[in-house]
Amino acid sequence: MTVSSSSPRPTDTPAPTREDAETAVRTLLRWAGDDPTREGLVDTPARVARAFEEWFAGYGSDPAEVLRRTFEEVEGYDEMVVLKDIPFESHCEHHLAPIIGYAHVAYIPRRRVVGISKLARVVEIYAKRLQIQEKMTAQVANTIQEVLDPLGVAVVISGQHQCMTTRGVHKHGVSMVTSRMLGAFRDDPSTRREFLAMIGNPK
Repeated sequence: MTVSSSSPRPTDTPAPTREDAETAVRTLLRWAGDDPTREGLVDTPARVARAFEEWFAGYGSDPAEVLRRTFEEVEGYDEMVVLKDIPFESHCEHHLAPIIGYAHVAYIPRRRVVGISKLARVVEIYAKRLQIQEKMTAQVANTIQEVLDPLGVAVVISGQHQCMTTRGVHKHGVSMVTSRMLGAFRDDPSTRREFLAMIGNPK
């Protein structure tokens, strides 16, 4: 399975400039019915551009590269490694509305382990892109499986989607839970149960 971890922008398409981005924000402000030249909004286009740089910083990072520094001096450790309750903030690719939640990641090392901060970093990189939760769950699991070649990978993500709480059906307090089980976590029910017991009820 080949992981597509880089930016999805076609290589022959130049990136818009910051000025282009700020002009687009001014257009949206006018379309919404306000005046982008009034005092309260005059600096908003620049603020939105800076916010986009932070929210979507994941396009400038390669999650596979993050995982490539590993450690083999583990005294033969081959049990489950679990990092749970990893907070993340993402944005829905359909409405640009926030997705706020937690990720739980586990793998069973075959011969090498990775620093636990790297697992959180992989979640963060994919979260800081326009997403749907199902795709993000698969991306995190597939990348860990391909780069580390463990005996198995499990990822569970729980998220609250502002695209359904602030618009549309306006349902509050609803969490969406997605999972991806690979290798031993998919094939061995007892391994899967152990992982799910470790993470408890997803937040």
